[in-house]
Amino acid sequence: MNFIYLIPLLPLIGFLINGLFRKSLSKTLVGLIGSGVILASFIISLMAFFQVKAGNSAVVSLFEFINTSSLKIDFAFQVDQLSSIFLLIITGVGFLIHVYSTSYMHEEDDKDFAKYFAYLNLFVFSMLLLVLGANYVIMFIGWEGVGLCSYLLIGYWFKNVEYTNAAKKAFIMNRIGDLGFLLAVFWLLAKLGTADYHTVFANVSKLSPKEITGITLLLFVGATGKSAQIPLYTWLPDAMAGPTPVSALIHAATMVTAGVYMIARSNILYTMAPCTLHVVAIIGIATAILAATIALKQNDIKKVLAYSTVSQLGYMFLGLGVGAYTGAVFHVMTHAFFKALLFLGAGSVIHAMGGEQDMRNMGGLKKHMFFTHATFLAGCFAIAGMPPFSGFFSKDEILAAAYEQSPVLWVIGVIGALLTAFYMFRLYAMTFTGKFRGTHEQEHHLHESPAAITIPLIILAVLAIVGGLIGIPEVFMHGGHKLEEFLAPIFAQSKVLQAAHEHTPLSHATEYALMAVSVGGALIALIYAWTKFSKYEKTDKEEAGLGKVLANKWYIDELYDAIIVKPLQAIGKFLNNVVEKSGIDGIVNGVGKAVNYSSRQIRLLQSGQVGAYVLMMVIGMLVLFIVQLFCKNIF
Repeated sequence: MNFIYLIPLLPLIGFLINGLFRKSLSKTLVGLIGSGVILASFIISLMAFFQVKAGNSAVVSLFEFINTSSLKIDFAFQVDQLSSIFLLIITGVGFLIHVYSTSYMHEEDDKDFAKYFAYLNLFVFSMLLLVLGANYVIMFIGWEGVGLCSYLLIGYWFKNVEYTNAAKKAFIMNRIGDLGFLLAVFWLLAKLGTADYHTVFANVSKLSPKEITGITLLLFVGATGKSAQIPLYTWLPDAMAGPTPVSALIHAATMVTAGVYMIARSNILYTMAPCTLHVVAIIGIATAILAATIALKQNDIKKVLAYSTVSQLGYMFLGLGVGAYTGAVFHVMTHAFFKALLFLGAGSVIHAMGGEQDMRNMGGLKKHMFFTHATFLAGCFAIAGMPPFSGFFSKDEILAAAYEQSPVLWVIGVIGALLTAFYMFRLYAMTFTGKFRGTHEQEHHLHESPAAITIPLIILAVLAIVGGLIGIPEVFMHGGHKLEEFLAPIFAQSKVLQAAHEHTPLSHATEYALMAVSVGGALIALIYAWTKFSKYEKTDKEEAGLGKVLANKWYIDELYDAIIVKPLQAIGKFLNNVVEKSGIDGIVNGVGKAVNYSSRQIRLLQSGQVGAYVLMMVIGMLVLFIVQLFCKNIF
C-alpha cells in the first residue's frame, strides 16, 4: 500500500503541468496529460481495490501534519473497503469525463483549454484527498478543495455575470454547511483530543448521547451543503452554468457524493444517535420529493437532470437515515454511472443543437443521433428504477429499508420514484421523439457526436445497465449481494448496534409486493409520459396554478431572497452608508480636517519677519507675567 499516495498525487501533477504551462502546451498534449493522470490513478485504485479485497486494508501515514504538546494529527491515508469503492468511482467515471471533455471543449482557446483541464485535475485531486483521508482534518482539506474547484469550474466562463453569480452562490452556500462540519471537528478535538477515525470510533463511548447527537447534527449540516439537501440545495441547479462535463463530474463522481461518504464513514457515530438518523431520513425524503416535483416542469434539459440529482441524493440520505448504509453507498455507485451518462448525453444533444438547452425547441433527435439516443434511453431506464437496470437494485434496497423503518417513508419514496419515471421520460420524449421543433439552421447542423464523446457514453451505458448486478438482493439470489459482503467490515460495528433494535426482516412475499408496486407504478408513469410528450407541440401558453408554482421551483429562491438575501443587503447598505460613511469615515475625516485646519492657522504665525517674532515674544512674556501675577493673588 506504499504506492497509495500516487492516486491523488498524479492528478495534482496534472494540475500543475497544465496550469503552469497552459500558454505553451498544445491541446492534444493538454488532453493527454489531463486524462492520462486520471487513468493512471484509476489503474492504481484498481490495484488498491484488489489489495483490500484480499484483506489488506491499511492506514498509510505520510508525515506529521500537526504536532503540538496536546494534539497530533498525521497526514495519513486510509485504504479500506469504503474508500476503495469511492476511489474507483471517482477515477473511473472521472477519466471518462476527461476523455469526453477533450472533444466537448475543443473549441476553447489553447490557454483556456489547459486551464479547464487543470481545474478538472485539481477537482479530482481534492475529492481523492477527501475519501482517502484517515482523519476528519484531511477530509476537511479535501472538502474545502472540492468547494473551491466547484467555484472555479461553475464560473469557468467568468465574463458572464450570471454564471459568476451562480459560482458565488455555490461557494457561499457551501461555506454555511462547512461551518457545521468545522464545529463538529472542533468538538471532537475538544472532547477526545483526536480527529483520527480509528481513535474516534474506538472512544465513542466516552461521549455522552447528547454530545454524539450534537456532533452528528453538525456533521450533517456540512453534508446538506455539499450534497445539496434542504435547505442548502438551491446552489446545485444553478451550477449548470458551468460546462456540461463539469456538471457530470460534480453530480456523478465528486462533490455531491461527499456528504454521503462522510456519513457512511461516520456510521458508528450516527448509529449511536437515533435522533440524528431520524433528521437525516426526514430531510432526505423531503428533498427527494421536493426536487422531483420541481423537475416535472423544467424545460431546460440540464435543469431537469440537476433536480433529479438533488432528488436521488435525497434517496441516498433516506438510506443513511434508516440505517441502510450499504444501500446508500450502492446508490452512490449506480447513480454515478447513470447520472454521468445522462449529463454527458445531454451535452452531446446540446452540442448537436448548437448550444440550445430548451427541450421545447428539440424533438425527433433519435434519427440523427443513434448512439446518444440509445445510451440516453438506457440511463432513463436506470434512473427510473426499471429492472434489471442498475437503479432498480439500489433504489429498491433503500425503499425496502425505509419500509422496515416506516411505511410512510416508503409511500413517499415510491411517489418520488413515480415522479422520477415521469419527468425523465418526459425529457426523453420531448428530446428524442416526435417532430423537430428547432430552427432550420439547427436541423441542418444535427449530427452524431464524435467518438471521444460517444465511446464514454457507451461505456457508461453498459455500466448503467449491468452495474446493479453487484448487489442482487437475497430475495432473487442467495449470496448475490457482493457489495454488501465487501463492505461488511466497514458497517460491522453499526450492525451489532442496530441488532438490538432490529425490526423483523421482511418476508420474501412482502418484498415482491413492494417491488411490484414501485416498478408497476413507475412503468405506468413512464408509459404515460412517453405517450403524452412524444406528440408534444410547442405553444405560447404559459403555465398556471400549481404548474406555474412548480415551474418557478416553489418560489424557494424568491423566499430566500426575501428573508435572507435582501435583509442582509439592507443591513450591509446601512452599515456602508450610515455606520461607515457617516460614522467611522466622519470621525476619521473630521480628525484629519481638524488637524489640517489647526496646522494652517498655526502656520500663519511663521511669517519670517523678525520684528513680528520679537513682538510675539514680548506679548508672550507679558501674558506669562500677568498670569503668574493673577495666580499669585488668587492662590
